[in-house]
This record gives sequence, C-alpha cells and structure tokens, in this order.
Amino acid sequence: MVIGGIQKFSLLDFPGRTACIIFTQGCNFRCPYCYNRSLVLPEYYTDPLPEEEVFRFLRKRGGLLEGVVITGGEPAVHPDLPEFVAKLKSLGYLIKLDTNGSFPEVLKNMIDERLIDFVAMDVKAPPERYEEVVRAEVKVRNILISIELLKNSGIPYEFRTTAVKGFVDKDDLIRIGRLLRGAERYAIQRFVRADSLVDPAFRQMVPPPDEVLTVVASDLRKYIKEVEVR
Repeated sequence: MVIGGIQKFSLLDFPGRTACIIFTQGCNFRCPYCYNRSLVLPEYYTDPLPEEEVFRFLRKRGGLLEGVVITGGEPAVHPDLPEFVAKLKSLGYLIKLDTNGSFPEVLKNMIDERLIDFVAMDVKAPPERYEEVVRAEVKVRNILISIELLKNSGIPYEFRTTAVKGFVDKDDLIRIGRLLRGAERYAIQRFVRADSLVDPAFRQMVPPPDEVLTVVASDLRKYIKEVEVR
C-alpha cells in the first residue's frame, strides 16, 4: 500500500469510534476543490510511509484505538487494498473506508469478505455532470452500482457531497439526493478553502449560503432518512 500520511488520533472521522486515519497516495479523479493535492497530484507526492512503520504504531495502540479510517486520494486504486485491510482487521481494528465509488468490484469484494465496517462514499455530482466536476473520465454506471451496493450492504454507510457555490450547487444537491432515494444517510459538506487545493483558482470559491443548504437538506429528507449539513 502506498501510504501518504497518517493522523494518529481522531474522534470525528469514524462515527462513534476512536480512530486513526491512514491517507493513501493516488487518485483517479481530479476534483478541483479537493484539498489533498499531495495525495492526488504526483508532482506534490512526498516519500510514502513504510507499511511496517504504520503497523508498528497500530500494534502499540491496540486497546486504545478502536478503528482505522482509510482515505485518500482514492484507496481503491491500489490492488493490494483488500490485503492491507485484512492485515488491519487481524489486529482487531474496525475499518472505515472513504471512497469515490468508482471501483464497485473492489467495494463488493470487501463487503462480501467482511473487511469493512463503515463506508463513506462521495457522490460528486448528478450523473450527467460527473466528468465535468471530477475532471476525469468516469464510468458513471460504476458510481450507480456502488450506490446500490451500499444501500443493500447491511453495513453502516453514508453518502457525501461537497457543496461549492456556482459549481456543485442547490440544483445539483437536489438531483443527487433524489438519486440516493431510500439511502440511510446523506451529508452535505460545505466547501472549505485551503492553500492545498487541486485547482488553486478554487481558493476564490465559497460554499452555498447556510440558509440554502438548510432548505435543501429539509427537502431531501423526503427521500433520505437522515440528511445533515456539515
């Protein structure tokens, strides 16, 4: 596994669990508002952390941490992801996977093998806008397959969308929410400006106003059990 970094403690990223976060290097999308360019753009990569260093830390934290969040980048671009997660599970950790959903075969395998305990899937845009928003070629059918996989998986999950005024805005969120009809949980995430954005021009962008996001969330509760703005 190509590991770009580790956050040794978090109370926020794995619902209800104390966890550490492992950041994998590499992504098949180029979302301009992503603030992890050092994990997405090869020209910003740093030397990866050795796997053994990560496992040494986790063996010491057994009993203190409950879970491991694997995020990126996009973890599923790495063929050894299931093997890596199996090693983490052997240490007794619960696993949360953050994914863009573009590798449904990997997601299905990990669900079937009971390697993951929680999945957060980013739904970037309505289907017809996917390539425009992620700035990469996308098999949108794979995104739709992953959505249905999670809805029928029997494991805890959430869908998430980053809201950017004038880019991924009110109408997009409503169309995404309707696409997710019947889902358990949907989080609308406010865009956050940072110096490390994939596209520096997006430093000028802002999230939609809170009053707009509140109305959208209320509207989408007709389709989705739990909708929150964060």
